Amino acid sequence: MNYTIQGKGKQMRPMFVFLAAGMCKSITEATYRGAAMIELLHTATLLHDDVVDDSHYRRGFFSINALWRNKASVLSGDFLLARGLLLSIDNNDFELLRIMSTAVREMSEGELLQFQKSRTLDITEDVYFEIIRRKTATLIAACCGVGASSSGVEPEIVQKMVRFGETIGIAFQIKDDLFDYGTAEIGKPVGIDIKEKKMTLPLIFALNKASKSEKRHIINLVKNESEKPKKVAEVIDFVKKSGGIEYTNEVMHRYYKEAEQILVDFPDSVYKTSLRDLVRFTIERSK
Repeated sequence: MNYTIQGKGKQMRPMFVFLAAGMCKSITEATYRGAAMIELLHTATLLHDDVVDDSHYRRGFFSINALWRNKASVLSGDFLLARGLLLSIDNNDFELLRIMSTAVREMSEGELLQFQKSRTLDITEDVYFEIIRRKTATLIAACCGVGASSSGVEPEIVQKMVRFGETIGIAFQIKDDLFDYGTAEIGKPVGIDIKEKKMTLPLIFALNKASKSEKRHIINLVKNESEKPKKVAEVIDFVKKSGGIEYTNEVMHRYYKEAEQILVDFPDSVYKTSLRDLVRFTIERSK
């Protein structure tokens, strides 16, 4: 556990919990518990993800499964998951637990849907958005929902904050997908999504514009030759020439604007200003 918390990342998700609570009404003891629960459960999912993805690095450190093998990683994730659940149960934070448990279920469904579709690569834009909504956006939505709920506001405001978090989460994932095409100097290797046969928005858009023969050729490269750097570079070049990067940027900014519009309904405060800055960070970040 000591080793796990050394690489604690940006801790953006707890930030969303505190800022949402402060903007909606006020930060309470339940807000602290909600933020801790979010971080515990999120870290648990990362430990399990490293086993699923056979990944040996996490946040600049060796992953738990790289050092102590898969069994230790799975059991450590289970332990953190249990601690997060008990933190809420022991303090009767049942609404916070409901929001978070729903998110964990949806994250699992999103991963399974992506796994199913990666075998055939028949992903439409609608399916892509459903995958990223569940896999990524649902957790940030839960952060904002937990923050709002912990402050004691009405259910309608909680739902508004859940929608706010969902739009930010989608924009965040779209930005992450753009990194795969070398749009910035980052820690994530260029082309890693292609190598892992993940169909992201730039590629989906480019394939939709391609001729049948060109589409068949590119899908074949992703399916059967994605381990070859030259073939990955060919796919990246195809996406760039098809306008996939520009289109994806446009969609990302659409979600960014929707999130900003939701914030307009809340009174001005340092929390609202910080949330707006955090929203801007999601689409301007370089890693």
